[in-house]
Amino acid sequence: MRDFHFPGRSPVLAQNGVCATSHPLAAKVAVEMLERGGNAMDAAIAGAVLLGICEPQMTGIGGDCFVLFNSGGGDEIRALNGSGRAPAAASAAALREKGHSTVPLYAPEAVTIPTAIDAFCRLSADWGKLGLDAILEPAIRYAEDGVPVAPRVAFDWPEAAKALQGHGKAHYLINGAVPTVGQMFAAPGQAEVLRRIAKDGRDAFYTGEVAEDMVAALQELGGVHTLEDFAAAESFYSEPVSGNYKGTDLVEHPPNGQGATAILMLNILAQFDLAGMDPFGAERAHIEAEAAKLAYDARNRFIADPDHMARLEHMLSMETAKKLAALIDPKRAMAAARPVSEAVHKDTIYITVVDRDRMAVSLIYSIFHGFGSGIASEKFGVLLQNRGAGFSLEEGHPNEMAGGKRPMHTIIPGMLRRAGKVVMPFGVMGGAYQPNGHARVVTNMIDYGMEPQDAIDAPRSFSDAGKMKVEKGYTDAVRAELAEMGHDVEVPDGPLGGGQAIVIREDGVLEGASDPRKDGIALGY
Repeated sequence: MRDFHFPGRSPVLAQNGVCATSHPLAAKVAVEMLERGGNAMDAAIAGAVLLGICEPQMTGIGGDCFVLFNSGGGDEIRALNGSGRAPAAASAAALREKGHSTVPLYAPEAVTIPTAIDAFCRLSADWGKLGLDAILEPAIRYAEDGVPVAPRVAFDWPEAAKALQGHGKAHYLINGAVPTVGQMFAAPGQAEVLRRIAKDGRDAFYTGEVAEDMVAALQELGGVHTLEDFAAAESFYSEPVSGNYKGTDLVEHPPNGQGATAILMLNILAQFDLAGMDPFGAERAHIEAEAAKLAYDARNRFIADPDHMARLEHMLSMETAKKLAALIDPKRAMAAARPVSEAVHKDTIYITVVDRDRMAVSLIYSIFHGFGSGIASEKFGVLLQNRGAGFSLEEGHPNEMAGGKRPMHTIIPGMLRRAGKVVMPFGVMGGAYQPNGHARVVTNMIDYGMEPQDAIDAPRSFSDAGKMKVEKGYTDAVRAELAEMGHDVEVPDGPLGGGQAIVIREDGVLEGASDPRKDGIALGY
């Protein structure tokens, strides 16, 4: 239990259902879906789509998603891959010939075919109860009428807006200016797109006028995207991957997501006595940073489109983790992992819902960088992701860009399972930080006995691209000690990511937790 002398958040306790996410309107809408007789899938989709209006710099219908879920409170966890492919004519060789060593972030070459809408339509049909018209109605209403810009969204918007270009500026600025806290932001073009999807399903997005609008925006900037590329977009089901950490299974979405990185990182950390370290001291932060460097290096070498990846078992092997752990010097920092792509970013949303039947949904949904590629369609204002920046341009790399191929993704939903039972859907936003964030939350709970809200609230550190980012929650003495170990320490401009979780307690009560680093809440009924 937290110390009530200090600011903080209490966990949210409820019996019939809980949603935890990064914006209160989305949490409210999700719970309303449950109260109307919908299930966790209905609620998660309704909340996620609305988040594209509430946090447009983070996500939207021009993006991708990954989902983990069980059905009817069962213990089998399923995965749904809603990530898009590069257009058929995409070519790494063509970009290399132009002198590029990485995929340009804010160009049509970075735009893969957004596949979240296909995923949401598939999940609604296969597992939902209310139907698309009901679950999209709140997002349509808010997109039409507008939502007040929340504080964290207003904090992120000015920097993210630098990516906006052309039609993107017209749709995501207000009279040419970045919106401020409390100012109303509306997206009537997206409201119309969602109306059409509610009526006609995924084809309303991937064919016809909406698809033509997106393709035209890309082609006018030199993109090789075609209507055929959009019509072919398709999500698919796959088998999750998992690893055991001290009696608890961490279940992750398989590649092309980076979930295996979190499992490898925990396997490395299992070789050290974390429980004997100060949770907020330099020793723990150092060991975690070194484990992250090694796990991320493996990610950069191996993770790719599942049709092109051959080393997944190697990443998940405890033998691999032991060999990597032996490379860590407890007193000295090693060099950073060599990046293989432009796969570092800050922006995504996460939503988790558990309903009265204990169906649990863990859903993450993103346009990659802030405002994605910055490219929006002219008529409807669909902002397009820049997930193609997750490709490598290295010839022969498993993650090398190619037509019809999916890039390596940073977004990962998670679940914890104990004795075969689903006990906690959770996620940590923050781009490249996400595997480190999953490992940090899990070790906070297991090694240090923190409750989920405390585990999410706790200060974070992250070794990223040669910099050791240490949040303000750490002391200056810890930062100095890390610098002495050889880390290039800095206090990041903004906090590291954000997270949500819902514990399915043994007493039948649901316990929701939501990160104060974001505007959101956990809400139950």
